[in-house]
Amino acid sequence: MNPQSINMLLMVLIFGVFYFFMIRPQQKKQKEQKKFRENLKAGDRVITIGGIHGKVLEVADTTVLISSEGTKLRFSKAAVQQSTEEQLSV
Repeated sequence: MNPQSINMLLMVLIFGVFYFFMIRPQQKKQKEQKKFRENLKAGDRVITIGGIHGKVLEVADTTVLISSEGTKLRFSKAAVQQSTEEQLSV
């Protein structure tokens, strides 16, 4: 093998490793987050990306209404990070 083909093979190998250890897990996590947000329903206990813990009162197309310590707040679905049940099971 000549040095050019070895360099090309090395570049392909590096890209493959980068894809399987960096890009693919991130895409999987994004799919799981999207599925989680689509399956939100009233009564779920959630944590927002801002750290607010609350209970989902209402779910609309792009927003959720969350009750937290007597206060009702409307958030974008993208602002809901995880359910508190997930946090307890980890």
